[in-house]
Amino acid sequence: MKKILGPSEILKTIPHRYPFLLIDKVEIDDLEKVAKGIKCVTANELYFHGHFPDMPIMPGVLILEAMAQTTATLLYFYPELKDKRGYFAGIKNAKFKKQVLPGDVLEINVRVDRFRGNIAKVYGVARVCDEICCEAELMFAIQ
Repeated sequence: MKKILGPSEILKTIPHRYPFLLIDKVEIDDLEKVAKGIKCVTANELYFHGHFPDMPIMPGVLILEAMAQTTATLLYFYPELKDKRGYFAGIKNAKFKKQVLPGDVLEINVRVDRFRGNIAKVYGVARVCDEICCEAELMFAIQ
C-alpha cells in the first residue's frame, strides 16, 4: 500500500525536529519495502553558514542522515515493529559523487534489503535531477 506523508505526518513517525529534520516529504510503498524521501534544499539552511560561506554545499553526513530519516519513516510502518524504532547503527560503502547545492531537490530512495532479528540492512541512493549524489548501505538497530 502506498502512502504519502507531508511534514506533519513525518513528525508523527520520527523524533527529529527542525533544524535537524532533513526530509520534507516521504512516499512509502510498504508492500515493496521501499520509500522515497524529498528534501528541498534552501539557501537559508543553518549549516550553509559554515559549510561553506562562500560556496555552500550540503554536508555529506547530512545527506546520509536524510537517508536514515527516510528509512526510519519507512520502518515505522512495518506492522511487526509496532511501538519500536529504528536507530541508525552503521554505514558501509558510502560514496559521494555530486555536490548538493541550495536550490536542489534531493530525492532519496531507500530499500530494505535484509531484516534479521533486530537489525535491518538498507540500501540508499540520493539523487538531484536523476544524477546520483550519494549512495550507501545503512544498518539500523530496532528497539
